[in-house]
Amino acid sequence: MPNKLTLGFSPCPNDTFIFDALIHHKIDTEGLAFDVYLGDVEDLNQKAFNNKLDITKLSYHAYGYLTDNYVLLDAGSALGAGCGPLLITKPTTLHSSLSTLKIAIPGKYTTANFLLSIAHPEATNKVEMLFSDIEDAVLSGKVDAGLIIHENRFTYQQKGLEKIIDLGEYWEKTTSSLIPLGGIVIKRSLPTETIHKVNRLLRKSIEYAFENPDSPLAYMQCHAQEMDKKVMMQHVDLYVNKYSIDLGIDGKAAITKMFNLAQEKGIIPPISNSLFVKS
Repeated sequence: MPNKLTLGFSPCPNDTFIFDALIHHKIDTEGLAFDVYLGDVEDLNQKAFNNKLDITKLSYHAYGYLTDNYVLLDAGSALGAGCGPLLITKPTTLHSSLSTLKIAIPGKYTTANFLLSIAHPEATNKVEMLFSDIEDAVLSGKVDAGLIIHENRFTYQQKGLEKIIDLGEYWEKTTSSLIPLGGIVIKRSLPTETIHKVNRLLRKSIEYAFENPDSPLAYMQCHAQEMDKKVMMQHVDLYVNKYSIDLGIDGKAAITKMFNLAQEKGIIPPISNSLFVKS
């Protein structure tokens, strides 16, 4: 059994909150150590496409292409209600049809782009950029609109931008399901014992953070784009919940629905493997 595994996640507050206890050995890691790589969501997606990381945060959209190599852990996912990506623009921008707009997206394989494609297939003029650069690109006029994720949900209005559509709200209304955004996957090639151990440790890490909410703050602030504690904790409250500890029946049903819909629409290839770690 390997005792050092490569682990990728984002510097966003929800991920640093989740992984703090694990990587800083605030819990018993049962002999495992982790070589940590921090990257934005699309960077992590690309690392997974190249099979570079043993364990990684991954957009559900990207996971649709990677089920042969990776399997989804029960712990660590971001899904819930009222937490979807937003399409935003300047108040002066006319947007009677999204087909006419140049839209910044945080990556081709992000779940945000998947949801935009479902809701507005006519929105095809897209430009990929780092998620944290999107607001400024809209403000400067480089693009007409931007698809924002993470803590930008809490800052766009302060910058004078307005919402065109809440894609999470759209998903909830049309499917009556939770919004699956991203999860933690692990290489299927690792020993079954290791896979179950990582799943167990990740759950313990999240539980530790919930029980000791001040404990991960220093690590969160070290990497957060938005340093304000209130904004960071809003971010955690939105993306880390009971489904992060364990997907459960409702979480798995929402993910299965998303993958079935994506396969029906030809957005991802047919899937033959089980999406979830077998208990």
